[in-house]
Amino acid sequence: MVFNICARLFRFIRSIFVPAGLVFSFSILLTFFFILYKPGIGPGDLQRVGWQAWDAVSSVPLSSGMGGGSGVDWWNVTTSQDAADSASLPLDVWAPLLQHDTGLTDITIERCVWTSAMFDLCTPRSSKEDDAVKGKWVRVDRDLNLQAGMWHLFIYYRRTRRIDVPLVTNIQLLDATSPEPAPSTPSSTWHKVTLSVRDGIVRAPPLYLWYETDKPMRDVTPDEKKALITELDLLFGDNVPWFGFERASGPPTMEASSDRAPVYLTYRRGTKPVPRAPPLHFSVDGHFKIMQVADLHFSVGPGACRDPAEPCDGGAYARTSSLLARMLDLEKPDMVVFTGDQLNGQGTVIDAQSVLAKFAQEVARRGIPWAAVFGNHDDEDARGAGTRRDQAKLMQGLPYSLMQPGPDDIHGVGNYVLKVHSADPSKMHLLTLYFLDSGAYEQSVYTWFGLIRSAEYDWIHANQIDWFLQESASIPPIERPFTPDGVKDFGDIWRRQGEGQVAPSSVKLAKPNAMMFFHIPLPEAYGPADFDPRSGRALDQGVSGLEGKGSAKKNDGMLEKGLLRALESDHRGSRAPPEVKIVANGHCHITENCRRIQGVWMCFGGGGSYEGYGKVGFDRRFRIYDVSDYGETIRTYKRLENDDVVDEMTLAGKGAPEMSW
Repeated sequence: MVFNICARLFRFIRSIFVPAGLVFSFSILLTFFFILYKPGIGPGDLQRVGWQAWDAVSSVPLSSGMGGGSGVDWWNVTTSQDAADSASLPLDVWAPLLQHDTGLTDITIERCVWTSAMFDLCTPRSSKEDDAVKGKWVRVDRDLNLQAGMWHLFIYYRRTRRIDVPLVTNIQLLDATSPEPAPSTPSSTWHKVTLSVRDGIVRAPPLYLWYETDKPMRDVTPDEKKALITELDLLFGDNVPWFGFERASGPPTMEASSDRAPVYLTYRRGTKPVPRAPPLHFSVDGHFKIMQVADLHFSVGPGACRDPAEPCDGGAYARTSSLLARMLDLEKPDMVVFTGDQLNGQGTVIDAQSVLAKFAQEVARRGIPWAAVFGNHDDEDARGAGTRRDQAKLMQGLPYSLMQPGPDDIHGVGNYVLKVHSADPSKMHLLTLYFLDSGAYEQSVYTWFGLIRSAEYDWIHANQIDWFLQESASIPPIERPFTPDGVKDFGDIWRRQGEGQVAPSSVKLAKPNAMMFFHIPLPEAYGPADFDPRSGRALDQGVSGLEGKGSAKKNDGMLEKGLLRALESDHRGSRAPPEVKIVANGHCHITENCRRIQGVWMCFGGGGSYEGYGKVGFDRRFRIYDVSDYGETIRTYKRLENDDVVDEMTLAGKGAPEMSW
C-alpha cells in the first residue's frame, strides 16, 4: 500500500518537473545564444605572436593605399570628438580647458584688496535662490590688474544647467560715452557691468563690459547652442588666444605701454574639442623625421631680437615664427620636439598661458605631432609662469600635443616615453623616444623659501636614472632589422624600396634604437670624443667652444649608471651597444655640435630663436634627425636660416662609425 502511494507520487512529480526542466533548460540555451553570447576578439587574438616579436597584432583592416582591403590606415583612426558630457563637469570651478556646453547666465566684476588661491573673499553677494536658479559665482582666476592698478580686479560669472534661464550670447567692451548696443534679436537684452574693467588704474579712461542674454536652453536650437558663450578668459599681449577662444570686440582692458602688455578679454562659444595627434608611426617605406626646436625664449610681448644679423622689424616672435614656418615647410617633419626654454623668463613672462598659446602655433597649424621638455627659464617668473605641472597640463590642452607630465614621485615634470611604430598592421615598436626634465637651478633651503636663487644648474637625478632603467627594461626585444608584415601588405612599395635600405641578411634580437631629449647637457658632453677606428679622427662635428660649459657641476651619473647600462640586448656573447644612440640637448644657443662619448652621441640643437642670445654671423638653426630603415639608421644635419644644410652625418646604422670597445 505504502509502496503504491510512493510510486504514484514519484510519477506525478516526474510528469510535472521533467517537462518544466526541459522548457527551462531550452530557455537558458536560447538566452545564451541570442542575448548573452557576443562573439568578438578574445585575449588569444590580441596576444598572438606578431611579425617579429610577441606583441599585440591589430585586427584593423588596411586601406587600399596599403595594398588591399577596406577601412582606413590604423594611425588615421581619429578619436571621437563628441560633445562634452556637461553633466560630469563642475559648474562652480573655473577650468577653461574643460569643454563645457552649459551657457553663462550672469557676469560681473569685483575689486579685491587681498586675494588667495586657497579661498576667495571677494565673491559677489548672492542669495540661495539666485544660486539655485542662475548658478554660483565663479571667478576667472586671472587678475585684470596684474601689471598695474591699486587693487586686484576679477571677472565673475554664473553657469547653470537649468533650461528656463536666459543665457549669454554676446560680449562687448565699450567706453563710457558709447550708447547701449542694439539687441541682436527681439527677445535679447543687453546688461552693463557696473564696475569698469580698468578700475583702479590711474588716469585710464573707464571701459565697461556689456553682455547680451537671449533665449533659455529649452528654446535654443542646435545651431544657437553652438553660439552660446560657455567660457571666459584673459589674454596678455598681442598674441593668439588660447585654442577655441576669440577676443571680445572692443579695445584691450589694459592698453600697452613701454612697461606693460595689453590685456584682452577672450571667450569661447560652444565646445571646441582640441585636435589630437595621431599615433607616431614610420612611413610605409620606413622613414621618420624629427625636427628639434631649441630655446625659443618667447615672451608675453613681441620680444626684442638679440644679436640679429639685420634689423628685426615686428619683434623677435614674428620673425622667429616666420623662420620656423619656413623650416617646417622645407623639412616636413613627422614630429617636432621642443627641447626647453619655450618661455623666456627673465621678467618677460607675466602669464605663462598667453605664451604657451603661441609657441607651438606654427607646428599645430600644419597638424604635426609635437612633444616638449622644460628648460631652466620656463618657470622662472614667479608672478605668472606657474609651476611646471601647471604648464604641463596647459600644454596637454594644445592641438597635436604629445606632452605628458610624467610620474609624481620622481624629480621634475615631463619625464615620459613615446614610441614610434611601423605602418603595417603589426604596429611594431621600432623607435623609442625618452623625455626627461633636467630641471632649472639647484634647490636648497634658501631657494625653497624664495630667499636666494641658486646660480648652479640642476641635473638629472638618481631617481630619474632609476625610472629610465625601469622603462628601458620593460621594452621587449624585436627581430632586427625589421621588415614589413609581408609583401602583400605593401604591394609595389616593398619591391621598389630595396635600394638604400638595410638588407635583412644579418638578424639580431634586440630592443629598438632610442633617442633621449632633455635641456641641460650632461657634464660628459664636453669631455673627450671617441675616435673613429677607420680614420682615427675624433667623432665630433659642428660648432662648439664659442661659449662656456652649460652643464651642471653636479652629476648623479646618468651616463655611467643609466645610458651605458641600458643596452640593446642582454645577450652576453658580445658587447651590446647602448639602447640610446643619441642624447639631444638645447640650452647652449651657439653650441651645435654632435660628439660621441663612450658610444653615445651627445648633440646640441643650436639656437632657433631671435629672442634667445646668439652671435653675429652665427645663423639661427634647427637640427633634423632623419630616421630610416625602419629605425635602424639615424642621420642628422642642421638647417640654417639661409636654408643651407650643414654637417650631415650618420649617427647609427649603415654608414655610421663603428664602435670601438
